[in-house]
Order: sequence, then C-alpha cells, then structure tokens
Amino acid sequence: MKEILYYTWGAIVSFVVAFSVGITYMGLNRKITARVQNRYGPPWYQNFIDVIKLSSKKTSIHHGVMQHMGPAFIMVTSVVSLLVIPILNGNKFFPNLNFQGDLIFLLYIMVFGPLGMALGAGQTGNPNSAIGVTRGLSQMAGFEIPWVMALVALMIQYKTTSIVDLMNVQVESGRWLMFSSPFAFLAAVMAMLGMFRYAPFDIVGAPQELASGPMSENGGKYLFVMMSAGSVFAFAKLTLYVDIFMGGADNLIILVVKTFALYLIPMLYGITSPRYRTEQSVRWFWGWPSFFGLLAILQAALF
Repeated sequence: MKEILYYTWGAIVSFVVAFSVGITYMGLNRKITARVQNRYGPPWYQNFIDVIKLSSKKTSIHHGVMQHMGPAFIMVTSVVSLLVIPILNGNKFFPNLNFQGDLIFLLYIMVFGPLGMALGAGQTGNPNSAIGVTRGLSQMAGFEIPWVMALVALMIQYKTTSIVDLMNVQVESGRWLMFSSPFAFLAAVMAMLGMFRYAPFDIVGAPQELASGPMSENGGKYLFVMMSAGSVFAFAKLTLYVDIFMGGADNLIILVVKTFALYLIPMLYGITSPRYRTEQSVRWFWGWPSFFGLLAILQAALF
C-alpha cells in the first residue's frame, strides 16, 4: 500500500513539474522571440496568468460529444506519455510506469492525441479547423517517418525497446547516444522540429490565415486544457530525447538545463524561418531527416 502511495505521489509531482516547466518554456519562447525581433514582449510568466484566466471562463459553444473529447484526448495522451517516460536516472521517486517495450508503446500513444483532436476539431464545422486538421495530419505523416527510423535504428543497434536500458547503456559506457549514434540523433532532432510546430512548420495553427486552425471554436476551459496538455507534452518529449540521446539526468536542475538546450533548437530555428506550405513541409521531412534515418539504420545493421 505504501509503495502504491509512493508511486502515486511521484506521478503527481511529475505532472506538476512537467506543467510548470512546460508553461515556463512557452513563456520564454514568447519573450526570446520578441527580443530577437527587437520587441519587449510579454513577461515569461504571462502563460501562467493566461492559464488561470482561461480556467475560470465559461463557454456556451457546444458542437457535440467529440468537441468535448478532443481536448481530453490530448490531455490523456500527454499525461500517459509523461508517466511512461523515466524522469531521472535511478531516482525512486520518479520511476513512473516505464517497462520493457515502452518505446513501441510511445510510438502509438503519441499519435493518439492528435488523432483525437482531429475528430474533435472536425465536429465543430469550422472550415479553419478542418483545414488545420488536414495540414496537421499531413505534416505528421512527414515527421513520423524519420522519428520512427531513428528509434528503430536504436532498437536494432542496442537490441532493446526500453528507455531505461538505453539510459543504462549510456551510463555504463560513459558516452551519450547522440555521439555513438549521430545519424539517429540528427534524424530525431530534425523530426522534433515538426513535433513542436514552430516556424517553418507552424502550418497547423497559422494564426494569420487559419485563426489557430484546430483550436478554432475552442475557448475558455477547452483552451485551458489544450494549453496545459501542450505544456506537459512538450516536457515529456524533451525528457524523452534527453533520456535516449543525452544520458538522462541525475537531478531536476540538470534535466531542466538539458531540456532547455534541446528546446532552443526548434525555438531559434523558428525565429529565423518563414512558414512552409504543407507540401514543402512534408517534402522537407522526407528529404534529409529521412536520409539520416536511413543512415542510422544502416549503421545499426552493419556496425
């Protein structure tokens, strides 16, 4: 009984940490982007204020059951993904629910949320939502290929589908997989640009032309749930990259430093890049990222 309570508290703390760090990163993104563009921008804590404000609002717009379920799908996917990914190396308070084969499980569950949101946005009948969903699913078909190829390469090379086993390999060898499997790392990082949907891959929301795309017709508590889920999911994905390619982290400070270093890649790339069209985005992911993914598989198979 005590062990169950211990793990439960660990899961709750994991969620609070993921939410807080994810919301902070989103706020820092707005601030850094503004400074690069010679603006002051909102304070880094503005997203906390926005989340509190949205959670207190009510909405009278209802289009059916799936509109309610769409944000819930995203939140469930974010929380389940977070609870499967180990947060710290060998820390008994953050063991979470990782298991042998969790990489394969994550490949499936991380697609679950966007598909659920697509169904929810489609029921609103708003053409902006439908266009955003179409673009999002098309782009997802692009970046999922190099992402899966990178993970398959690691599974072949190290003969495991466990995140913990990959972390232990790095601890025992004293070498991060980003150096021992550079092609897999390059493919995964280039795929990450699409996962975060910053420019030039912000074709899904595209505020200037789609009024935020799938989030159209969703305000108040709906938007609160989506912002919260997005912050948790961002932290979960960054932690997964740190665990797989950067040896994990022994404490939360090191984890925040590593995750923020990774977060700078899509953020700074987005600041300096204009938006792609949908076909340009898919073509880009099927180009160099997929090429590096193929090289990673060949490296794993031959060496």
